[in-house]
Amino acid sequence: MNAPVFAPWTDQSAEPMIRFRNVTKKFGDFTAISNLNLDIYEKEFFALLGPSGCGKTTMMRMLAGFEEPTSGDIIVSGDNIGHLPPNQRPVNMMFQSYALFPHLSVWENIAFGLRRDKLPKDQISARVDEMLKLTRLEKFARRKPHQISGGQRQRVALARSLAKAPKLLLLDEPLGALDKKLREATQFELMDIQEKTGTTFVIVTHDQEEAMTVASRIAVMDEGKLVQVDTPDRLYENPNSRYVADFVGDVNIIEAKASPLDGDRYALHWSEAEDALIGTTSTALSDGQSCYMAIRPEKIAISADRPEDAANAVQGKVEDIGYLGNMSTYHVRLNSGSLIKAQVANQRRISRRAFAWEDPVWLSWTATAGVVLAD
Repeated sequence: MNAPVFAPWTDQSAEPMIRFRNVTKKFGDFTAISNLNLDIYEKEFFALLGPSGCGKTTMMRMLAGFEEPTSGDIIVSGDNIGHLPPNQRPVNMMFQSYALFPHLSVWENIAFGLRRDKLPKDQISARVDEMLKLTRLEKFARRKPHQISGGQRQRVALARSLAKAPKLLLLDEPLGALDKKLREATQFELMDIQEKTGTTFVIVTHDQEEAMTVASRIAVMDEGKLVQVDTPDRLYENPNSRYVADFVGDVNIIEAKASPLDGDRYALHWSEAEDALIGTTSTALSDGQSCYMAIRPEKIAISADRPEDAANAVQGKVEDIGYLGNMSTYHVRLNSGSLIKAQVANQRRISRRAFAWEDPVWLSWTATAGVVLAD
């Protein structure tokens, strides 16, 4: 029997754990957050994603209590916490720097907050041991932070943050200091720990791959506003705007003028030197309306001959090739002058590629492979 899918945001009777209601945050004349509304549910691993300066860290700092909203309400578990100091909130925060005490052992770092709360020694000991086991740090309990690796220090900071069993854990770029391979491994550790503890995690990151890997849902932000809040697969496959399509993953974006065909199909006139492209959208577009086709490189086929019955086929020459091990990216300059990227999985170990620089090729894709966007 399959486990039920975790998607409380689709259940109209589910109560959000965190609610931002018409929240605005200004710093002087600068508006960092503009009339923002957002619901986050219990046990979610929620990501705030966007470029530097988009407002994601300001949102987290307001949740933590380091900033107060200029207007609007922040509600956690039914309580308005917008004006509560940090130490009175059911929230803990893990910083990018980890902020470990260098003179204390791993065990003592994890115990620090529990000791400040004056818990009985046996409870402290039991809780610290539980956190050490959860983060697989039992062997390192007596070591100082400088005697363990960066990934282990990250787990100490996580254990210390979870030791007081907060309802909500905020993670500010928690993996930014780790190298790529360790960061990827630690992402799955974070997911495993979040699932075991049932704590609601909210992570701030500008790393789209990180957000796509760990999060149940992602809020893509730009200039203090939410552009799209959705699951990783929907953000990737069904972006609601050119901004989201361009920000999440690699994409080709083709500007065009739409002409309605039948049903949800449109002819997209994009170059006088090329045939119209065929795309689909549920959004009604008027004849001649400006629009964009967003097509992911891996959804484009590359071939030496023009494919038969392809809804979309364009010809060009290979201008550049990027070898990424598991795949190759071909940059193809079309006859019209446009540049299109196509990706091909390297499924076999071969000594030479199917196509080389300056080879003439055809690129093709189906009518539904691309996303037609009104803006």
